Amino acid sequence: MSVNQQAHTGPPYGQPQPGYQGFQQPAYGGQSLPGAPQSQYGAYNGPVPGYQQPVPPQGYFPSLGFPSKGSPVSLNSDTSLAPNFIGSLRAPPTSGAPPPASGASHPSGHVAYSQFEHGDVQNGIPASAAPMQRPPASQPFLPGSAPTPVSQISTFQQYGPPPGSVQQLRNHMAGMTIGSTAASAPPPAGLGYASVPPVSGSVSAAGSGLYTPYSASQGAPPPSVSQPLPVAQPPFPGQTMPTQRLPAQLPGFTPPPPSTGVGPSSYPPTTGAPRPPAMPGPPLPGQTLAGPPSSQPNHVSSPPPPSTMAGLHPGPPMSGLHGPPPPTHPPQPGYQMQQNGSFGQMRGPQPNYGGAYPGAPNYGSPPGPPPPPKRLDPDSIPSPIQVIEDDRNNRGSEPFVTGVRGQVPPLVTTNFLVKDQGNASPRYIRCTSYNIPCTSDMAKQSQVPLAAVIKPLATLPPEETLPYLVDHGESGPVRCNRCKAYMCPFMQFIEGGRRFQCCFCSCVTEVPPHYFQHLDHTGKRVDFYDRPELSLGSYEFLATVDYCKNNKFPSPPAFIFMIDVSYNAVKSGLVRLICEELKSLLDYLPREGNMEESAIRVGFVTYNKVLHFYNVKSSLAQPQMMVVSDVADMFVPLLDGFLVNVNESRTVIASLLDQIPEMFADTRETETVFAPVIQAGLEALKAAECAGKLFIFHTSLPIAEAPGKLKNRDDRKLINTDKEKTLFQPQTSFYNNLAKDCVAQGCCVDLFLFPNQYLDVATLGVVPYQTGGSIYKYAYFQLETDQYRFLNDLRRDVQKEVGFDAVMRVRTSTGIRATDFFGAFYMSNTTDVEMAGLDCDKTITVEFKHDDKLSEDSGALLQCALLYTSCAGQRRLRIHNLSLNCCTQLADLYRNCETDTLINYLAKYAYRGVLSSPVKTVRDALINQCAQILACYRKNCASPSSAGQLILPECMKLLPVYLNCVLKSDVLQPGPEVTTDDRAYIRQLVTSMDVAETNVFFYPRLLPLTKADVDSDSLPAAIRNSEERLSKGDIYLLENGLNIFVWVGVNVQQSLIQNLFGVSSFSQISNALSTLPVLENPFSKKVRSVVDMLQGQRSRYMKLIIVKQEDKLEMLFKHFLVEDKSLSGGASYVDFLCHMHKEIRQLLS
Repeated sequence: MSVNQQAHTGPPYGQPQPGYQGFQQPAYGGQSLPGAPQSQYGAYNGPVPGYQQPVPPQGYFPSLGFPSKGSPVSLNSDTSLAPNFIGSLRAPPTSGAPPPASGASHPSGHVAYSQFEHGDVQNGIPASAAPMQRPPASQPFLPGSAPTPVSQISTFQQYGPPPGSVQQLRNHMAGMTIGSTAASAPPPAGLGYASVPPVSGSVSAAGSGLYTPYSASQGAPPPSVSQPLPVAQPPFPGQTMPTQRLPAQLPGFTPPPPSTGVGPSSYPPTTGAPRPPAMPGPPLPGQTLAGPPSSQPNHVSSPPPPSTMAGLHPGPPMSGLHGPPPPTHPPQPGYQMQQNGSFGQMRGPQPNYGGAYPGAPNYGSPPGPPPPPKRLDPDSIPSPIQVIEDDRNNRGSEPFVTGVRGQVPPLVTTNFLVKDQGNASPRYIRCTSYNIPCTSDMAKQSQVPLAAVIKPLATLPPEETLPYLVDHGESGPVRCNRCKAYMCPFMQFIEGGRRFQCCFCSCVTEVPPHYFQHLDHTGKRVDFYDRPELSLGSYEFLATVDYCKNNKFPSPPAFIFMIDVSYNAVKSGLVRLICEELKSLLDYLPREGNMEESAIRVGFVTYNKVLHFYNVKSSLAQPQMMVVSDVADMFVPLLDGFLVNVNESRTVIASLLDQIPEMFADTRETETVFAPVIQAGLEALKAAECAGKLFIFHTSLPIAEAPGKLKNRDDRKLINTDKEKTLFQPQTSFYNNLAKDCVAQGCCVDLFLFPNQYLDVATLGVVPYQTGGSIYKYAYFQLETDQYRFLNDLRRDVQKEVGFDAVMRVRTSTGIRATDFFGAFYMSNTTDVEMAGLDCDKTITVEFKHDDKLSEDSGALLQCALLYTSCAGQRRLRIHNLSLNCCTQLADLYRNCETDTLINYLAKYAYRGVLSSPVKTVRDALINQCAQILACYRKNCASPSSAGQLILPECMKLLPVYLNCVLKSDVLQPGPEVTTDDRAYIRQLVTSMDVAETNVFFYPRLLPLTKADVDSDSLPAAIRNSEERLSKGDIYLLENGLNIFVWVGVNVQQSLIQNLFGVSSFSQISNALSTLPVLENPFSKKVRSVVDMLQGQRSRYMKLIIVKQEDKLEMLFKHFLVEDKSLSGGASYVDFLCHMHKEIRQLLS
């Protein structure tokens, strides 16, 4: 929330409410502490009461995990878990033991990664006392072979499944209430990829309506777990203030005072000792005392600190508190490259500090209550929301003019207008870097992948011009003689315009006589501005017959609708729904801009164990059905009358669509075939000599005797084993061969799945994937809740722009070449990307590698050429050109990267990796590559500073948070409720997503609806994806491109509930709503308009899910709060940042 707004009426979500003592409240990470007050940041993580703490080895502080010479620094603050990314830090032992002998050696096996740390911090029992009882395979983040110390797991073990028994739990000392049973209630099936089963059938959790992963029977922890409060403090005099280059120099990233971690500490004194007085420092102009930095407008405020606190001696300002810098340190002017994203550095001991914990017991005695772990202040680390907001403010108002080489475009989250002046719009092509290294050595050193995400048929906003269509007549487009690149703005005309030199291969080509034009005094052709191919980055050529199959122009494409009429499909009402919708939808088939009607012809097939073809010839009074029961040798029983013009056969088609639901109303056939259905469509298109698309509506695993028959091979036991990759691979090669035949004919397959159980998406998806088609999945399809979403998807899928029989080639200037491709397509050689169909939502990601040196002067060029058949049957070439800068300095590379595109590429690279490598290997490789990217920057571009500082490049400061989201995604780290089909589905979906879609998919958008201005058209300001940001008195919307969650806090005002849901109380809100009720009041209208606006921005219709706080569906919602720990073991953002820093330091040392 912004500093000037009123504080929330209730404390932030995640803190205890007076009067809610009876509820189990989830601690950070979802563990419950019955009856105990909650810490906002972490669950209690002390030793189990009654355990004796063994004496630690000499020279080893449990609080630090590394050897220290001399006596420890005595501080008033608890530094037992100061995030070590602040540099070398010395801290007191956790109880008042005398300092150990100096010089004692440190046991080698003690360093491993704890959840808050770099492996340098431990609480409780040293590792030697009780080794971890857990297979190493479940620890994806362990950097070495060092045994993991038991005690370092604070709130819960997040890099692996939860411990399986009480004993293991005890051994883990996992910092949560130890339960007598470790089994957790299963969350609802399916993680939001439209797989939440009907609410009536879901399992409700034990307890108070919350999911408690471990049932608590051991009683509450000691009552001194205190609530941390951010308190603003000035830094110590003379402390250096590294600055982060944000548009306004605000203290969002100021370093903490010496000898502490970043951010507010929680200051728990020992039992009975009151809290030290808060000593706020001088506020900056416009900043409230003790508040969050104003550069982060989305902070949920904490309750005010208690006013009377006596007991601990006052003194200098407490060293753990984070606050604005004193006015005496002005921000350093200019572009402080070395300081980008740097975090404060640690200093030595401060004088005049009292002992660590007055009256703390000695090691031998029963341990007192330990302090809760210290945690980085989330407001002090890079915020995606802030970066998005800054880019919107800085770059949203001006049009992006593409005339200059190597310009980095605005972020995908910014609304901006594009003016094409010679380079393709970022809507068509986005690159990971716009300034690429001149040599392959430099590229290897930086490890930044050089890739472009290309969306050749992207939809443009209405105010931008579509690519012009250029017709050069029978001679066709002008091209380079040698490399066959197409004429573009970068070609150089010489000899008075009679020849041109190719910008890609430097070959000189004669200008055809009809294309000749004189040059002006600058060497430009005089018709430069009249020809799109000389002045624009994107344009189309009309292709000649030489570009067509068999040297003849193509026929208009056809659409074939193939409907599963087995028992499940009929009983659920699906067959009737599809037939009703098609009656009106057929009037909206895609057509060329000026055509009266669509040129696309349509055909219809129904199937279960056998196939039924329909003759809908316009001259018939009634449709005729022909059955093909020999599915082993598929053929089309009729030619004339199968594919027809909609207008001519309208009455026969309408009659057919009325009859199909009645014909199969009493079917008892449960088995289906699948491959023969695709074969039938392929044969029909072959016979008609045209390309086209099959729309297949399918409900179950094809187990009937037929080619492509599948068996149920779902096996969750394979997860985290070397065989896990088989879950993503097709179970037979039959479908790969079928896909190859489909691509050759230009037969694209779109698959709509309605499973109630496993149906092997990994295998059924092969043909849609390799033909450039789409898969839509509606698990547990129910007419009343899912029909709206399915019909919206179907309408958009039928109506959207699509190119058929497409081939794409990417040419590059000398020095780099395209080496690798990701997306939904087929490749028969190393250069041509072949797609039976390519629609306006699909992207192809291309990776480039050096094959020679590049020069800074000439830069690098790429040209993407797409040959395709339009929906009217016209053969066209769409050309996109882009020029990039080249650099000899690594700093220039890092200054011109685009993190969103980088994450898009890395996710696709990883999602392909799971087909051939264990998931753990893929995750480790991702972490390693990103650590190398950031370590190279640190080593070569940042100015020298202490190793304790984490320094991130300005344009990559979100790389850690976004990478962590990819690592925690269901493909790479599934929770127990994610099905194998979900994972295969998401893997294929992400592979052809564009940058805007992966951005919101991995880091969902979270909007506070109660803060929305009902009078304005704009969206409310987004907040960060963390439970800490939620308030019980508010309603939030979270969207990730597949789902929209509306989360309602338990304390929301009754009037708001009435206005939005039309019911009088929180308890009456129904989870089964699939759309918000239409109510005539400003709040309802505003929220519905926000939902409609978001739906309009996405390529799929998002499923609406209503989540009430403390309801069973809340587990699903929390899975998308990606800055927090995930129940499947993913790290929180803070922890992952610490881990990345540790990895970087290891690489540098």
